[in-house]
Amino acid sequence: MKTTYRETQLPNGLRIAAECASDAASAAVGMFVRTGARDEPRELMGVSHYLEHMMFKGSKDRPAGEVNEAFDRIGARNNAFTSHEMTAYHAHVLPDYFGQSFSLVADLLRPALRVDDFNQEKNVILEEIAMYEDNPFWVVYERALECYFQEHPLSFRVLGTKESVSALTRDQMHEYFSQRYSPSNTILVAAGNIDFDALVEQAKVETAGWISHGIARTYPPLLPHHASFTIENEKATRGYMVLIWPAPHQSDPTRYAAMLCAQIIGDSEGSRLYWSLVETGIAVHASVGYQGRDGVGEFVGSVVCATEDLDEAESIFKEECKKLSASLTEDDLVRARQKIATAVAVAGESPSGRMQRLGTMLASLGTFNPLEAELDRINALTLEDLRVLLKQYPFDPYVVGRVVPPKK
Repeated sequence: MKTTYRETQLPNGLRIAAECASDAASAAVGMFVRTGARDEPRELMGVSHYLEHMMFKGSKDRPAGEVNEAFDRIGARNNAFTSHEMTAYHAHVLPDYFGQSFSLVADLLRPALRVDDFNQEKNVILEEIAMYEDNPFWVVYERALECYFQEHPLSFRVLGTKESVSALTRDQMHEYFSQRYSPSNTILVAAGNIDFDALVEQAKVETAGWISHGIARTYPPLLPHHASFTIENEKATRGYMVLIWPAPHQSDPTRYAAMLCAQIIGDSEGSRLYWSLVETGIAVHASVGYQGRDGVGEFVGSVVCATEDLDEAESIFKEECKKLSASLTEDDLVRARQKIATAVAVAGESPSGRMQRLGTMLASLGTFNPLEAELDRINALTLEDLRVLLKQYPFDPYVVGRVVPPKK
């Protein structure tokens, strides 16, 4: 898909960017807001995710029941997500319905926040929290993040807690919305068969009444914490382990080396951990992922195995981490490059994938980097680059958390 990048900014501060492809058979649009769990006051933990739900309860001109019906009417594939650092709303449609889909997405971002809808949706959020609490892996993952980040806001739970969500009021949510959902904190992105100039003109109309104001994200210092813990969970039928240690932040040039190191040691197939833990039958799952964030980053490892094998699995995991730098080969580098290149290329083949990549990139990095340039950076990496990364960020877990079945 051959694309042309266009970008502009409206007087109200809304940034608009698109990868236009006249030969594409579809079009995608999204609005990415730089707000998430890390931007919440601790007592309002979960408000960003709760607010995402409330966006689909209608605006002052559209009741709740009509939102999804309106998307369905134009055949849209629409969705939304909330993370620690952003909230996004997006739709993928045929080109003829692109203008309508953007109008609907823009309307989502100015919700009515009716009290009755708020009270009703609270029960949905609490049920979602309970559902995740039934997942042993999620339990250990959230606790591990809290141990690692401590007082840093990246320790906050995206869904919030039963206590924080139960105590949240509609007026508190409205105040948070007013503070964070400014056009200056929002990015409109699109990809596929679209008319960029027409999109800009429509955006002027759709956001004409949006009030813009300055927004700042706090960057408290992070002193990664060392900890180990074990939780007994009646939902667990085996052992679950999560390991966390420092990694480059999302704008650090060494992030590409971090991606490859994580791929080499912890990809789902063919990695060091796969051969030493999964293929040997010690674990049913073993992986390492790189998570670059705004200002900080972390590597996250995970293992699922029989409870009695956890000690052995942890020992093998740490040994593989310890010897990674000295054991790297050119073959490791080639295979990791190819896997990442394939994943990036596949995502770039669809307007939806392009739109999501563009929105995430601009919301996190602030600048556009063509897909081809990303692949060039990855392909240019050498073994020495990976070893420099591993010297700066040793694969030595700071936090090791476990969830196991209750003792009989």
